[in-house]
Amino acid sequence: MAAPVLCLLSLLLCSAWQGMQAANISIGALFTFDSVIGRSAKTAIELAVADVNRDAAVLNGTYLTVVEQDTKCSGFIGIIQGLQLMEKKVVAVVGPQSSGIAHVVSHVVDELRIPLLSFAATDPTLASSQYPYFLRATYSDLSQMAAVADLVTHYGWREVTVIYVDTDYGRAALDALGDELEAKRSKVSYRAPFPPAADRAAIVDLLLRVSMMESRVIVVHASPDSGLDIFAAAQSLGMMASGYVWIATEWLAAVLDSSPRKTALLQGVVTLRQYTPDSDAKRSLMKRFAARLQGDKNQSAMNAYGLFAYDAVWMAARAIDQLLGDGSNVSFSDDTRLRADNETGSTLRLGALKVFDQGEQLLSKMTVVNFTGVTGRVQFGADRSLADPAYEVLNVGGTGVRRVGYWSNRTRLSVAAPGSGETKKQELHSVIWPGETAATPRGWVFPNNGKPLRIGVPYRTTYGQFVSKDSGPDGVSGYCVDVFKAAVALLPYPVAVAYVVVGDGVKNPSYGELVQRVAEGELDAAVGDISIVTNRTRVVDFTQPYVESGLVIVTAVREKASSAWAFLKPFTAEMWAVTGGFFLFVGAVVWVLEHRSNADFRGSPRKQLVTVFWFSFSTMFFAHRENTVSTLGRLVLIIWLFVVLIINSSYTASLTSILTVQQLSTGIQGLDGLIASSDPIGFQVGSFAKSYLMQELGVPESRLRELAITDYASSLQNGAVAAIVDELPYVELFLSTNCQFRTVGQEFTKSGWGFAFQRDSPLAVDLSTAILMLSENGDLQRIHDKWLSPGQCASQGGDVGGDRLNLSSFWGLFLICGIACFIALLIFFFRTLRQYFRYHGHGDGEEEKAFPVEAGRMSARRPARLASIRDLMTFVDMKEAEVKRRKKMGEDSSSGRRLDRSMPGSSGSGGPSSSFSPV
Repeated sequence: MAAPVLCLLSLLLCSAWQGMQAANISIGALFTFDSVIGRSAKTAIELAVADVNRDAAVLNGTYLTVVEQDTKCSGFIGIIQGLQLMEKKVVAVVGPQSSGIAHVVSHVVDELRIPLLSFAATDPTLASSQYPYFLRATYSDLSQMAAVADLVTHYGWREVTVIYVDTDYGRAALDALGDELEAKRSKVSYRAPFPPAADRAAIVDLLLRVSMMESRVIVVHASPDSGLDIFAAAQSLGMMASGYVWIATEWLAAVLDSSPRKTALLQGVVTLRQYTPDSDAKRSLMKRFAARLQGDKNQSAMNAYGLFAYDAVWMAARAIDQLLGDGSNVSFSDDTRLRADNETGSTLRLGALKVFDQGEQLLSKMTVVNFTGVTGRVQFGADRSLADPAYEVLNVGGTGVRRVGYWSNRTRLSVAAPGSGETKKQELHSVIWPGETAATPRGWVFPNNGKPLRIGVPYRTTYGQFVSKDSGPDGVSGYCVDVFKAAVALLPYPVAVAYVVVGDGVKNPSYGELVQRVAEGELDAAVGDISIVTNRTRVVDFTQPYVESGLVIVTAVREKASSAWAFLKPFTAEMWAVTGGFFLFVGAVVWVLEHRSNADFRGSPRKQLVTVFWFSFSTMFFAHRENTVSTLGRLVLIIWLFVVLIINSSYTASLTSILTVQQLSTGIQGLDGLIASSDPIGFQVGSFAKSYLMQELGVPESRLRELAITDYASSLQNGAVAAIVDELPYVELFLSTNCQFRTVGQEFTKSGWGFAFQRDSPLAVDLSTAILMLSENGDLQRIHDKWLSPGQCASQGGDVGGDRLNLSSFWGLFLICGIACFIALLIFFFRTLRQYFRYHGHGDGEEEKAFPVEAGRMSARRPARLASIRDLMTFVDMKEAEVKRRKKMGEDSSSGRRLDRSMPGSSGSGGPSSSFSPV
């Protein structure tokens, strides 16, 4: 009996275990069935559930079912459907599709501990720690907006207009885009929200306001079901023409994937699409998806959201499989707070909502899931969104869509696919923009809102030729105003301006305050003699400088007696030493070259030494009485006289300058002297010179005196200030009529005058180009000559400083002269040694016969064939004519001996010989 009973128990246990393994586990799906995203997601989710149940390696026989709830594009209905879904004891929810519904439902699942796997809610704020059970099975809009910002930066645009649906989804994306653009020194210049259920009239009114803005770069962030209405209205308003830039976020790619024939409204639009690499699994899914479309007129093609929904089901299945594999059961329990609500008689039946006991464990399994799906690598990042986001950059043109590049958080913009391993610089293929043009649009136009630019112009009370108020139609005139008008006339579009005079006419206004008014938006721009300095460039944008400027020092000049040793100042001590050394060196070289052939360079040692010194220094005046006869000597002398000519001319010019400077010198000779002294310093009213002297040079404020230009002359003459620091254009105009003043030292800042515009104003860039054109065609100089013609003192020069001449200015001349002397000496000694060895190298006593006296002296000291240094020096000291004479005598003697040996009766080497000696 025992055996049958045991067998029966075993069968019962086996059946119970199999029953447990075959139990159903339900997941939920929350989305709008009748929508571009929902139609694709519905089929994808059903295919994914079927594939999971067909795969024996997942869930080990447990049957996965899906409960679908339709949110009907309504936030309220979506919340109700979400609560009803939770009543059906689902362990996870794929969805919701809407970011707004996700915000509400996330609070519910946090209470019930049921993970959400959304395949379409891209709102970045859902990644907050406030929603721990929300997982994004797609990419966050943070990455998408980074891609849009990179596109804007890539084409050099600085301002964009954003049209967005006024929901959590739209507002959060707008904030993300603004942050990304700000990091790249761009901005959202105009925000154009529209309600989710906006009709055609509301959209047209919105686009009319957009068309009046200056930005022509328009980013559209809408939903796939209503976004096309914006482009339909834009086309009817002529806003899909040349000059516009339309960038749509990924919603448009979902529309085009589902309905490829809707391209007529979208010519030239650039859009993004979530990047999913090609794979066998993806192609198989797309093929099966297309097979289900046959005969169903209401169904649409697969889009990227459907692919992410498919992988979301597999994420849930794999996490559930791991949970069951760890031995955990699936169980639900009541929430005491919800049961208490039922006891109060509420008809909401909240007590039917159960807490998933293993929800926290399942969530932890999901967050570490890692597998390859149809969308590529499936893995969550730190923000609980899919890691490594990537997008395709698409361009709509003709009857289709063309890929022009990719974007990923690793490579940014590139023509290489993410993960391909190729590293290329940021670039894209060419884009066909609205209006069927390949040229990149400028991205902005002058605003068509009837408001002219408010141009601030300083009311100068002095030197009004730069800029000032007048009674003309514009109310202002001057050099700066004419330059601005000429530059505006070169722009390819009309610009309406209204000049606003700034100042009370009593004293010049503060230019720092004028620039600040532009920065604060009170004025659109400022035109005038405005210096481009660091603290101003931090708050406004300047055009290309149209006048070069810099600070200089002006001081009064007084006569001063010249020094008795002023004649030494043109050259430095090093220059004097090298010049004197070369005089002696060249004289010695010429003496060596001329000594053998020129009687003027011979005589007693004392006479020759005097000759060398006399000849050396007389070349300074070209008055040497000794003539040069050798070719090498003349060559050296010609080169040296050229050097002397240059040195003489430079010395004369430098001495003249130094004597003039000494007559005009003052106590302050430059910037160093200005800082070191304790004398008061003047500066022009409203000039940045005050802040520069105090902040950059450390000059105490007690030394600074604010002056009008009309007070410059009197203040310098009566000693109220020792010097005045002002910009070069003002100083040049002041010195043109005040000849008793001069500038000292050099400019100690380098800047210029430009027109100030608000930050990131594209008009500043276009005007910079126009200013360069004015400079190139000569109009800028003509305007300058019209207003700023030189005065009577302009020809006297400005700077009274002079530099001493040093060796670095003449080393090239000295080098040439030294090389010439060296080569001449080399040739001379080569020729001399050649003569020496030729006429002292003969054997058989010819040397003694040719030079009997010298030979007699040398015979007692050395062997006949060894030449001593004394012998060489004696030979070198001989006259060239004497050497030639003795050479001839030696040749005659050798000829006589040969003749004697050839006569009859002459003996051989052992016989008697007749003697023959030259007379």
